[in-house]
Amino acid sequence: MTRQLKIGDITVEVTLKHIKNLRLSVHLPTGRVRISAPAWMSLENIRLFAVSKLGWIKKQQGRVRRQDRETPCESLAHKNHYVWGKLYPLTVAESDRAPAIELENDRIWLRVRPGTDQRRRQALMECWYRGQVKEALPPLIEKWQSLMGVSVNRFFVQRMKTRWGSCNPVAGNIRLNTELAQKAPECLEYVVVHEMLHLLEPTHNARFKALMDSFLPNWRLLKNQLNRR
Repeated sequence: MTRQLKIGDITVEVTLKHIKNLRLSVHLPTGRVRISAPAWMSLENIRLFAVSKLGWIKKQQGRVRRQDRETPCESLAHKNHYVWGKLYPLTVAESDRAPAIELENDRIWLRVRPGTDQRRRQALMECWYRGQVKEALPPLIEKWQSLMGVSVNRFFVQRMKTRWGSCNPVAGNIRLNTELAQKAPECLEYVVVHEMLHLLEPTHNARFKALMDSFLPNWRLLKNQLNRR
């Protein structure tokens, strides 16, 4: 069952499901707001929850709208691209060889077959970024599993519209955003610590923040660094 709530000038789509907790999300391209809520919860309680998250909602709407101003094809046309926080010029080279991406001589080389269109080139870049994150994750997970005394069952790397990462504490799985390969390595580590900490504390309550302070004292600085565009 789907209903709508009006919070000021923001319309919230509410879907009642057989779930335990509220789930709030903001979606491309318009910043549409959705809440999935337990079937037993009243609309008034859902409204109060949405009001309490109004600042976060507006911040995320601004972010996804800025993100949508660039199409995938346009973004690849830029001459420079970030890899682990460092800016590299991009050179596209056409040849009759299998597509490949390499970092060489302080430059990103995107090697494609002649006639490869922009969407295919963008897909190759995204796949390469995903591979960068996948390669960087195992040693970080191993390090923090030992320090935290937790165990990650599986990790996934995928394109995420509004989050840098997520955790399923029940399954023991974490998900990381492909775009983290564009950020500084310490930002990736911050997200890994954040998501793995949800295996100890599922919510962002005072205990969660105290644990973050204990494991990663500069996490607030890293969070601000991560969210700067």
